[in-house]
Amino acid sequence: MSNRVGVIDYGGGNLRNVLNVLKFLGHEGSLVSSPKDLGSVDRLLFPGVGSFGDCVAELDRKKLREPIAAWLAADRPYFGICLGYQVLFEQSRETPGVKGLGIFDGEVVHFPARPGMKVPHMGWNEVTPTDPSFYVWQNTPDPLYLYFVHSYYPKPEDTSLIASTTNYGGDFASSISRGRTFAGQFHPERSQEAGLKLIANFLEAPL
Repeated sequence: MSNRVGVIDYGGGNLRNVLNVLKFLGHEGSLVSSPKDLGSVDRLLFPGVGSFGDCVAELDRKKLREPIAAWLAADRPYFGICLGYQVLFEQSRETPGVKGLGIFDGEVVHFPARPGMKVPHMGWNEVTPTDPSFYVWQNTPDPLYLYFVHSYYPKPEDTSLIASTTNYGGDFASSISRGRTFAGQFHPERSQEAGLKLIANFLEAPL
């Protein structure tokens, strides 16, 4: 069954890639550029490439902050990618003083400088689910490798939110979940078959 999937239009450059992935998977995707656009979708996908501050400023300009927060509060299906993961938290050290959506307690921090460790963290890395039976991970490879491009990552205060960890100079929370909200620092749309399976699992879960 085809879903009505809203893709948050935050002004980033990879929106078309995500819409193409949805089409490939047999689902209808449409850009959400204003609050009224949320009325015509069943699931919400928030991709992200760019800076925390610019992303949040665009959400505020389009008056999408409160409607997205209300969507999440109602536990409606949400899949956040990269910035779509980071903006769920209170703030980011990338843009001090700028408030995120504040859905979860915690902040977005920069990878520490360590000898021989390149930042940004870029390329394929292993993602270790905390609960392999969770629906998003169903029928994905074990071990699971996904594609990353980032210098910052969230540190949830509530560690029970953590849905997977990844090691890069130490373990970090590479994804979180609560109810029908799932968000990860990796880019499933750039992670070939494994990433497509994650998105397909999200799209095929019961409403």
